[in-house]
Amino acid sequence: MWEKFLGRFPSNLIIFLTFLSVALPWATYKINQKLHQYGDPPWKKDSKRD
Repeated sequence: MWEKFLGRFPSNLIIFLTFLSVALPWATYKINQKLHQYGDPPWKKDSKRD
């Protein structure tokens, strides 16, 4: 019974690659936000008017 159940789970490599397919784009997005926060010229930043 357990062999049938465990045979349906993906391998550890598939789980790891699935994690990477989510983590790498998210990390790239966050790093890009930080770079823009510190590196954009003043005329390119959003001006917040009240």
